[in-house]
Amino acid sequence: MPVTTLDGHQVHVNDEGFLTDPAEWDEDLAQALAAQIGLTLTDEHWAAIRFLRQDYADRGETATLRRISAVGGIPVKQLFVLFPQKPAKKMAYVAGLPKPQGCV
Repeated sequence: MPVTTLDGHQVHVNDEGFLTDPAEWDEDLAQALAAQIGLTLTDEHWAAIRFLRQDYADRGETATLRRISAVGGIPVKQLFVLFPQKPAKKMAYVAGLPKPQGCV
């Protein structure tokens, strides 16, 4: 796996730029990842990211939009506002998790 440096962090990534080791992630890195895709993280972003990371730790796979909405309590429309165009993919990227199953 390629290694890249983001904001002073050396991390392992796949060919799409997703972290391959979620343990390399921290909140400072999340800020840098978000900036790369044009996002400034707010408390609402952090709520989604923290849910996603906890759910991944519990289940071993990245949650889909439907799960984030149903279990995390964040409406899908709001996820599209927070993470425009491809919210599941962008959330996983910023959260340092694998791209969700079925995400292109």
